[in-house]
Parts: sequence; structure tokens; C-alpha cells
Amino acid sequence: MATMDAEGPVHELTAEQCWERIEHEELGRLAFRLVDEVHLVPINYVVQGRSLLFRTASGNKLLAAALHSDVAFEIDWHDDRAAWSVVARGRLRQLEEDEQHRLDDESRQPWVPTLKYDVIELVPEVVTGRTFVLRRPETDSAQ
Repeated sequence: MATMDAEGPVHELTAEQCWERIEHEELGRLAFRLVDEVHLVPINYVVQGRSLLFRTASGNKLLAAALHSDVAFEIDWHDDRAAWSVVARGRLRQLEEDEQHRLDDESRQPWVPTLKYDVIELVPEVVTGRTFVLRRPETDSAQ
């Protein structure tokens, strides 16, 4: 099992380090439960303060926001030698019409060019993350 000390391969990130990573990315995965189904969907998002905003059309994400569902949001990265993962947990809420302007000034638009009129906010209650030093098996170049 990996240790958490300074010499080990796994290190916990501080909340500030987690937010730095969240702020520099723009695509993550949102997990939520609706009745007896767990959903996991990619979203592109914008960070404002300590909340994440994204646009959506009618459907499961909008329903999850209407129900103020508990959600988990995850981003990660890796190369051959290192990796990191950040998870934010909280609840969704749909922004009221008079709040939706918060996303209007942002240059990032939805990656999928479909009509998305609703803006959803995730204000994380908990943000955690880890970095990993990887030791990947050598590949046999003769194959």
C-alpha cells in the first residue's frame, strides 16, 4: 500500500492546490444519482469564485439540479510518470433567470453546439485531491 509521507508515491493536495487545478481545466465529469440510476456525464465548465457553472439543456442534469441532488465532480490528468485527481462534492442548483448573466461574460461556450438555455451551479462543500508518482511497466518494443 502506498504511503502518504513526503517520500511516498501518493500525496494529498491542499484545497488551494485542488482549486488551482480546477481553475486551469475546463472539462470534467459530473456524477449524480436520479432515483435508482447513477449518471456520469462530461461537462465543460467555468469557475467563478469557489463555484462551477455550466450550461445544460432539458434532461437529467437539469432534473438533478431541480432536486438539489448530491453530486461528485472529478477532473484528472496523467502522463507516463505522474498523475493527479481532484474530486469536488456538493449540490447542484439551477440559477434563476436574473442570475444567469453570471455566465454571459465568460468566453467559454458549450463544446457541443446544441441549445442550452439553463445555467447550473455547483458549489462544492468538499474538495479533495491527490498526486501520484507512477511506475508504469516497461513495454516490450520487440512485439
